[in-house]
Amino acid sequence: MNKIQTVDEQNIYDKLTLFIDIHHHLLEDESPSNYLNEASNKKIFKDAPFSMLNRLKETKQSPIHHPEGNVWNHTMLVVNEAAGRKNKSKDPDVLMWAALLHDIGKPDTTRYRKGRITSYDHDTAGEVLAKEFLEYFSCKDEFIEKVVNLVRFHMHILYVLKDLQFGNIELMKKKVDLHELALLGLCDRLGRLNPNREEEEKNLDIFLTKVNNMERSGKTYAKK
Repeated sequence: MNKIQTVDEQNIYDKLTLFIDIHHHLLEDESPSNYLNEASNKKIFKDAPFSMLNRLKETKQSPIHHPEGNVWNHTMLVVNEAAGRKNKSKDPDVLMWAALLHDIGKPDTTRYRKGRITSYDHDTAGEVLAKEFLEYFSCKDEFIEKVVNLVRFHMHILYVLKDLQFGNIELMKKKVDLHELALLGLCDRLGRLNPNREEEEKNLDIFLTKVNNMERSGKTYAKK
């Protein structure tokens, strides 16, 4: 019994150590993907809760929208983009973890529909999983809430830009800092092969302008 307990304690210690190391590299590295790719090859990465991230490697995406390949590849690009912009964030640690966890819901929601790969509602699924991941390591409630809400609403940028009636703008404004959400959204859009950087920067401003106009006009969506 003592031997089993010792093994369990060591496993928990190893997971916590990896979590702390990831946190350090997210905040300190210019390209956190270098460490994350290395860490993802460790045996412990297949154990919960890191298995939530490991599954991203096996989750395909639309080759049209994501020529970079699977969700893990996309996430690594997003994390690197976020690392280059974290100095513009009010909560760099929140931004970086949101970048790492933003698509954690895709493995459970990815489907093949009529020859297309879709991942509808991966944002809301990701909200639950991101919270579960961070709670495993007993992160502070305020930190968890901020990260989880960015994950939950990161698709709202697309909804607003394309006038899609899928979002809840009023709830979004209550739950997230729009500047932080726009920053994550920009990193998400740039986290692919050969993005149009100038266009995506403009989209950031368009998103903020449209949300402000909605606020003045009283127009909101409330389906999600």
